[in-house]
Amino acid sequence: MSIRTVRDVYVVDAVRTPIGKFGGALAGVRPDDLAAHVVRALVDRTPDLDPARIDDVVFGDANGAGEDNRDVARMAVLLAGLPVTVPGVTVNRLCGSGLEAVIQAARAIALGDASVAIAGGVESMSRAPWVVQKPERAFPAGHQQMWSTTLGWRMTNPRMPAEWTGSLGEGAELIADKYAVTREAQDAFALESHRKAAAAWAAGLYDGEVVPYGGVDLARDECIREGSTPEALAKLKPAFRTDGRGTVTAGNASPLNDGAAALLLTDEAGLAATGREPLARISASAVTGIEPQLFGLGPVDAVQRALGKAGRGFGDLSVLELNEAFAAQVLGCLAAWPELDPAVVNPRGGAIAIGHPLGASGARLAGSVAHQLAAAGSGTGMAALCIGVGQGIALVLER
Repeated sequence: MSIRTVRDVYVVDAVRTPIGKFGGALAGVRPDDLAAHVVRALVDRTPDLDPARIDDVVFGDANGAGEDNRDVARMAVLLAGLPVTVPGVTVNRLCGSGLEAVIQAARAIALGDASVAIAGGVESMSRAPWVVQKPERAFPAGHQQMWSTTLGWRMTNPRMPAEWTGSLGEGAELIADKYAVTREAQDAFALESHRKAAAAWAAGLYDGEVVPYGGVDLARDECIREGSTPEALAKLKPAFRTDGRGTVTAGNASPLNDGAAALLLTDEAGLAATGREPLARISASAVTGIEPQLFGLGPVDAVQRALGKAGRGFGDLSVLELNEAFAAQVLGCLAAWPELDPAVVNPRGGAIAIGHPLGASGARLAGSVAHQLAAAGSGTGMAALCIGVGQGIALVLER
């Protein structure tokens, strides 16, 4: 029996589309076309790499109920014009799907099952369809329930406890209760997310990773509100608790979005074939579970486990890209990590401003960390997300 040597896994490049708002500039673009766009961009940006050397394309996709059905990763391979010999597989860990794709592709390379892979994620929440269950008997005369697949629970199993199946926003409210996170603190965090994102774009920090979709007038992320003020946010009504106790609003939560992101991953041999210097190296990862209603705290344990696997601590992190599903959720995680310097969290803005296209967000975060480490020249970075139905996922990158 042969013993495999675990190989180093490198991030050679990472790209993403600008993130479009719900019903916005990217609403007319199919998700399989968005995925194909970032795959093609990676290949075009690495002309020394023969596309036939790509061993697999792994994509995350949280919905899969519409035009992204039937393995959107494989569709992206074909639509991008890659050789038909390049396979593709789609994975679903809801909000963590894009990062799950990166982890699975990296694992295949580390074990020697692949040398070159593309990993990413895609979501078009604008184009998520409505669905109807099949009737229990043929030819029903009555009306049928139609379900939106854009976000949240649908066709819920009645055996699920009620406290597990509440809205995502109510879950954020529970975290605000747990850590005494005020409405004012959430609004202030949201404003800072917009400020940092706008400043990063103005400074050209996203120029090296964002690849606009041809024929669409969208050069940067569509949801950034540079002119927002504390007064404007304070006027917004709570979206989930309407009894006077609510703190979560549309202004301190991530919006609904469309977009795609992808990373080119290799081992040493694959890296030589690209003729490029890597942005970063993948070091460790972790996935954990938590009570579904407290899903927003999923990253707490996942980040700590991933750091432990990498032999690192919070003090080693130069950047932590933590998905901002809700301000309350991020502030709850930060409260659980008193040893973490908040200044390293989302220095270029987060999902409240940039957007959260579910299946793409994890790949966006991982790519952003890789680019930031490359810009710094060295360091340890982390990408992490909370996941609906109670999970957390984290990835450590180093340079």
